[in-house]
Amino acid sequence: MLAGTVLRPRVGQIYRTSLDYVVVIALYLLSGVSSAILVGAVGALSQDRRHPLQKKIFNGAQSVICAAAGGAVFNLAGGPIGDDVLRHPWDAVWSTTAANATWLVVNALLLCVVLSLEPGDPTPLAFLRKVALPTSPSLLGYGLLGLLLAVAWLSGLNFLSVLLIFIPLYVSRWALSQYEAERRAQAATMRAFIQVIETKDLYTRGHSERVSEGVGMLGRQLRLPEDRQQALEHAGLLHDVGKVGVPTSIIQKPGRLDDSEMDAIRLHPARGVELIGNIPFLEEVKSAVLHHHEKYDGTGYPAGLSGDNIPYFARIIGIVDAFDSLTSTRSYRPARDVEETLDILIHDRYSHFDPELVDAFVEVIRIRGWKSAVDQPAPDASVTAAIDHDDLSLGSGGGASGNAAGPAS
Repeated sequence: MLAGTVLRPRVGQIYRTSLDYVVVIALYLLSGVSSAILVGAVGALSQDRRHPLQKKIFNGAQSVICAAAGGAVFNLAGGPIGDDVLRHPWDAVWSTTAANATWLVVNALLLCVVLSLEPGDPTPLAFLRKVALPTSPSLLGYGLLGLLLAVAWLSGLNFLSVLLIFIPLYVSRWALSQYEAERRAQAATMRAFIQVIETKDLYTRGHSERVSEGVGMLGRQLRLPEDRQQALEHAGLLHDVGKVGVPTSIIQKPGRLDDSEMDAIRLHPARGVELIGNIPFLEEVKSAVLHHHEKYDGTGYPAGLSGDNIPYFARIIGIVDAFDSLTSTRSYRPARDVEETLDILIHDRYSHFDPELVDAFVEVIRIRGWKSAVDQPAPDASVTAAIDHDDLSLGSGGGASGNAAGPAS
């Protein structure tokens, strides 16, 4: 999920629209479609030498195809060229907007082709929904800078028009690059936390990322706004970060924990809040991390909250956390079947989990499926006691809703 190929575009790629894009739009109006396509091709030749050959070829073909498609629509829309731009300004606005929209659509479709050839994150649909569609209105306005450049040039400003357009454009691109650098730093911070956690237990490697993916699926099913969706996925990724403060001897203990050891385990949500408390961009996920082990009937911890008093994100994480635990191999048992696990969640509606959220999660898993953990060690036949308190199938009596006795997964 974190890896990619030389062709796979990053989610933020659409933000870094090349300066060539503005020039191509301007050239439609100044000298016609042929020159715009030629400039697009020449611009593709000036790519970073460090880029792999496959990426250079793809980027070059992408530039030419987008420029040609936009130019074809520009001609079909009766776009004016040269001095006609000043005589027919509304025709210029209409034709360049149509060409601009075509450029964006073709560009997004080409990126979707790459994403479909190399399955991973993001998927083509996720890219369209989370990146292409939300950014299209602003990029339409960005493309109209080409119209402004052409009008300024034809009005007699000539090269001065280039300075007037491209200096603000460079500033905006610099600001976007700083934003992306901050996002990458945020991601690196969270990955570092998770790597520390997962070195403690072979059986739970990948658990945090699967929980983040699962809460993301449920959040989209619930149609959360994009900012809330991102915060939820961050909370899912970091929900067990407090395990950093739990002794490895307790996490890996091959048997039932005593009371003092269970007390150490129950502190991990609060320890997680302490760890992320001074990181500003994670401020809003703290309540989810603190309360993800609360139960709907009030028997959970650390505060014994019940029902809607449990933070919304914490209720979501609790469902996915338990689900991934049950569908993963543990030292004392093999992984459970997905459908069997969904039945357990349904059984524990109202007692452990918010019933409406369980229903939504069951629906989305049955529609989209679930990628269970792979490459986990086989169960250790010598371990017979429950050591995973997220596993609802274990504990007193072995029933579906019993309370298990060990560390969080």
